[in-house]
Amino acid sequence: MAIEPTNLAWSVFGVLIGNLIGVLPGMGALTTISMLLPLIYVISPVPAILMLAGIFYGSQYGGAIGAILLNLPSHPPHAVTCLDGYPLTKKGKGGTALGITMMSSFFAASVGIVVMVFMSPLLVRVAFAFGPTEICSIMLLGLLAGSTMSRGSPLRGVAMTLFGPMCGAIGTDVISGTQRYTFGLPDLADGIELGALTMGLFGIADFIINVNRTKVKSSDARVQFKDMRPTFAEVKQAFWPMVRGTSVGVLFGAMPGTGPTITTFIAYALERKIAKDPSRFGKGAIEGVASPEAASHSKTQVDFIPTMSLGIPGDAVMALILGALIIKGVQPGPQLISQHPDIFWGLIASFWIGNVLLVILNVPLIGVWVRLLQVPYKYLYPAAVFFICIGVYSTKSSVFEVAEVGVFGLIGTLFLVLDFPISPIVLGYVLGPMLEENFRRAMLLSRGHLAIFLDRPISAGFIAASALLIAAQIYAYLRGLRAQQRLRPALTEQELLSE
Repeated sequence: MAIEPTNLAWSVFGVLIGNLIGVLPGMGALTTISMLLPLIYVISPVPAILMLAGIFYGSQYGGAIGAILLNLPSHPPHAVTCLDGYPLTKKGKGGTALGITMMSSFFAASVGIVVMVFMSPLLVRVAFAFGPTEICSIMLLGLLAGSTMSRGSPLRGVAMTLFGPMCGAIGTDVISGTQRYTFGLPDLADGIELGALTMGLFGIADFIINVNRTKVKSSDARVQFKDMRPTFAEVKQAFWPMVRGTSVGVLFGAMPGTGPTITTFIAYALERKIAKDPSRFGKGAIEGVASPEAASHSKTQVDFIPTMSLGIPGDAVMALILGALIIKGVQPGPQLISQHPDIFWGLIASFWIGNVLLVILNVPLIGVWVRLLQVPYKYLYPAAVFFICIGVYSTKSSVFEVAEVGVFGLIGTLFLVLDFPISPIVLGYVLGPMLEENFRRAMLLSRGHLAIFLDRPISAGFIAASALLIAAQIYAYLRGLRAQQRLRPALTEQELLSE
């Protein structure tokens, strides 16, 4: 399935575009998938998902190039890579850092794929134990995890997650057939398109925020293939950090709601904690590049397990891929592996091919990517906006949807200025309607008794996990308040002394 010419071509396209986008600051996988979402309407489900997946893990490779050579973290997960990657470049070892990054990435991705292969049969066995009650409880856990584990205040994350289901509720109700929140506009009868929502929130909003950025970093780094071959001693030095980073990524990849940024920071902190000489970190330690990069790539692969098999996306990009599956008529969840084995196993096989392609592509193209980073953002901005408008219009030939993109662009800009996380909105938009639909089905089966969610063991387990998550967030909040109260008297004394 993966090496069928059409599927392979779309996979290569996704990997190449993802690699390019990973290098460019501000143009993350989320923005790119949003821009290319209209393409999935005209291609089959398998190549569509292979393309989107290729963009996702391809962007992880590209992001490390700017971080190491230019000290430019194009995307948040690679901010940690800058700490030791750029000092290595200043020492003349930028090629070595890139070589270690490629090794770590390929090793971690391979382990992540193996984990997917061996966990999948287990998920197939438990698939038929999931009914509307269990799916509803899982969706609740996914929403809570995504909202409370986002950056900043958990309350802001919850607020943004609730905004998502509000957008998803617009349109015609699936069960009753009545129109909701359409305000008399016929164009809203079919609801808000996922592409319009994401292109506005992540594409237009991000461009508006960054359009005035005119600084361009220059680099004298000249990397050749021979420079990217680390010595045996350097490989030996990077091996165990690579293994530990991969383990961290696999662990967090199976947990919904944890993005790659958290994973890379934890992997880096772990390496620094167990190092014999922590003072080396931040000055060009190879371990500081190998571990976070391995964590990022293993998490990227394992992220597909909860997304495809449980219907719980680990982050906004996974939520978008989940939405793409739904658009193509494929219902994500425990029964996806048995009902659509071509998509699931074709996707896993494409991961192997895609990761090999990325290693091959990065060697000759690194010089091109570095020069591309020196193009001012103001030239990239108009072209991206043009393609967004063309992409949205092409899905239904509707100018109304282009207007939707503009409205959500302004809303997203406002949220970004006020420091609200916008990723939970996509999570809420995708999971909210699924939660509502399965909740209503469960209520019909139980004749309105909420006790059904606690009577069924699997559902009760997910409800308990949701309660523990809320309790943990409340505890962390109260602990933070106590810490502030203890610091306040000391600060008051310092202020008096300064006066």
